[in-house]
Amino acid sequence: MREPPPLPDLPDLPEVLAGAHVVALPMVRRFRGVTVREALVVEGPLGWTEFSPFVEYDDEEAATWLAAAYDFGWGTDSSPQRSSIRVNATVPAVGAGDVASVLARYPGCRTAKVKVADPGQTLADDVARVAAVREVLGPEGRVRVDANGLWNVDEAEHAIRALEPYDLEYVEQPVATVEELAEVRRRVGRLGILIAADESVRKASDPLAVARAGAADVLIVKAQPLGGVARAAELAAEAGLPVVVSSALDTSIGLAMGAHLAAVLPELEFDCGLGTAALFAADVTAEPLLPQHGAIPVRRVAADPALLAAHAAPEERRRWWLERLERCHRLLAAAG
Repeated sequence: MREPPPLPDLPDLPEVLAGAHVVALPMVRRFRGVTVREALVVEGPLGWTEFSPFVEYDDEEAATWLAAAYDFGWGTDSSPQRSSIRVNATVPAVGAGDVASVLARYPGCRTAKVKVADPGQTLADDVARVAAVREVLGPEGRVRVDANGLWNVDEAEHAIRALEPYDLEYVEQPVATVEELAEVRRRVGRLGILIAADESVRKASDPLAVARAGAADVLIVKAQPLGGVARAAELAAEAGLPVVVSSALDTSIGLAMGAHLAAVLPELEFDCGLGTAALFAADVTAEPLLPQHGAIPVRRVAADPALLAAHAAPEERRRWWLERLERCHRLLAAAG
């Protein structure tokens, strides 16, 4: 794992711990095995910010997410070039009969990202789900699929060929490694389907390796896992590939960070994966960043004290998150 990015001035740790709120937000549907999303939010001088690495991540990886939180709350404010960001709908691994109700939560979205390769499901399930999405969106809609690296190369080729009739925009992380991505891209290139890399960017010791290897046509960039708005924008510029800014199942505070990242990029060819507040049954703000007319605004989000209290995590989980933040803070201090 790469070293966490150093920050010139870390905020005062006791101050951060004293102001931190840990929430447990229920999801509308299970998404990647998650039914309740835990997150830590805190207000810095620039506004509210978020620290929400997934619970299974180790401290070294999580420290990069903390660097992003500090940058957004205590760093230098960005200068957005856009006031709104077009976003895609996100379709979990639901049955085909549930697709229409899922897409209804994303008014005006012209693009849908569909989860495939979910453990316990079959390719036939994936095909039926993608077919249902295509039917709802119509021929002008854009359909992309995300396998989260769960296929091997042969499975990926077979699945992509089975899904090809539904006019895919791209396939996100069909396989796990950069070498496998390059092989899948070679095999399906003649179909005109693009390959996008997500985990091979945000979880890699060298996030630019996938671009240098010619293993992807599109990079998925996420503000928290890449260390913040400025750091992620710099990586996107160095990669020299089209990018899609996406969320990491953030609250609306974390989505605001992603929207600021999307807003500073000079080019934004694809709709972004920042409409995921629609996956939550509750949020930390009374004005969540829900998609409207296919887009979300670029603005900071303030937490609502009543909602923070209503969705406060149990005390043992709160302690777990505060201890995790403290360990990650010390890693950033050592890196600096």
